[in-house]
Amino acid sequence: MSENFGQCLFPFKKSVEGAAEFFVPDFSRMKTLKNYAPSKIPVFYNPFMKLNRDIAVLVLQAYQRIMKRNLVVSEPLAGCGVRGIRFAKEVSGISEVNLNDINPEAFKLIKRNIEINGVEDTVFLTNKDANLFLSQHDAPHKRFDYIDIDPFGTPVHFLDSAIRALKNKGVLALTATDLAPLCGVYPTAALRKYGGFSLRTEYSQEIALRLLAGCIAFAAAKHDIGVNIIFSHKNNHYVRVYVQINQGAKKANQSLKNIGFIYHCFKCLNRKAVFLTQSPDVAECDVCGSTLRFAGPLWLGKIADKDFCELIEIEACQKRTGDENRIRKIVRLIRDESDAPPTYFVVDYICDKLGIPIPPLTKVISQLRQNNYKIWFTHFHNRGFRTDATARTVMEMVRKALH
Repeated sequence: MSENFGQCLFPFKKSVEGAAEFFVPDFSRMKTLKNYAPSKIPVFYNPFMKLNRDIAVLVLQAYQRIMKRNLVVSEPLAGCGVRGIRFAKEVSGISEVNLNDINPEAFKLIKRNIEINGVEDTVFLTNKDANLFLSQHDAPHKRFDYIDIDPFGTPVHFLDSAIRALKNKGVLALTATDLAPLCGVYPTAALRKYGGFSLRTEYSQEIALRLLAGCIAFAAAKHDIGVNIIFSHKNNHYVRVYVQINQGAKKANQSLKNIGFIYHCFKCLNRKAVFLTQSPDVAECDVCGSTLRFAGPLWLGKIADKDFCELIEIEACQKRTGDENRIRKIVRLIRDESDAPPTYFVVDYICDKLGIPIPPLTKVISQLRQNNYKIWFTHFHNRGFRTDATARTVMEMVRKALH
C-alpha cells in the first residue's frame, strides 16, 4: 500500500501490537525509493520500542489502580499514534487520550489509525508544536494526569512545559535515547543538556538514568514541585524514567536532598555517592590516594518504588503482551534493587582491570555472601550486581573465586 505524502511516495503497511492494529511506514520498501535516508522518514515509528510501550501500558494501568478514577492522558510526540491508541484500548479507567504531532503526515496517519481502531470517542488529535500543545494545557482545569514523552534523542526540550501541564500527583514518563552524552562519551554535552557531567564506567547506564532523573528534579523544583520516581528502566539504546509530581516548595526541597555526585576511582574502582547537602572534600580516593573523577549532579535517591513495582508485576500477570515473562523478570530485578546502594560491579570489568581470568559469577556471589555481605542483582547488566561491600573487598572476593 502507498499514499502520497508531500513530494514523495509513502509506502506503509498494517501492523499489530498489543490490542491495536495500525498503519506504519514500510521501511523495507522505503529503502528502494530515490534519496532514501532514515532521517527523512516522514512518520516516526520504532518497532524496537515495543517493550517500552508494553511497560508503559502496565505502568499506566498500575497508576490508574492507585488513583481509582478515570485519567486524562497525553502524548505530545505521537508519531504514528500506536502508544496512545494502546492506552485507550488496553488500560481501563482512561477517559481521554490526547495525541499530538507537529508533522502533518503523522497527523494524517494517526487519524487513520484512530479510525481503524474505533477509538474516536476517547482519542483526540492535534497538529501542533509539542511545547505549544503542552503550554495550552497548563491551566489547572486543562492539565493531564499522565504525560508520555518518547522522542528521538533527548526529552529535555519538553520538560518545563510538560511539568506545567501535569496535575498534582500526575505522572510524567520520559525516554532518553541519546546515550552517548549520558554514558560518558561526551560529558560536556551531558552537562549542557542535563545539567550534570556523565562518566564512562562499567555502570555508565545507571549514571545516564540518574542524570535524567536529576534533570527532571531540578526542572520541577523551579516550579516549586517535588518528584518521586515510581519506576525506571533501561534498555540497550535508551533509559526511561517515570516520576510522580508533588506540588509545594517543601516537596521540591525534599526532592533536591536526593541530588549529589558519584565519585569514582579508576585505579582501585572505589566509588562513593555524596549528597549535595554533605559538602565533603573528596578530591582524592580515600583508599589509594588517586585523583577521583565524578558524575553529576545527579539523582542519588531510589530509582523505583518497591510497592509500585509489585503493582506492575500484577498487571503483567494479567495482560498478555507477548513479552510478559521478560517484563516480569525486569520488574522483579528493579523491585529488588530499589533499596540497594547506587552503582554496581561487573566481574568481567574487574578481571580485565586486574589482568586475571574471569571466575564464575556464582562463585563471586557465594564468596561475598559467606562473608555476610548483601547482594542485589541489577537489570542494568546481566552480569552486574550491587553490594554493601567495598570495591577492595569485591576485588578480593573475585580473586578468591578463582581458587
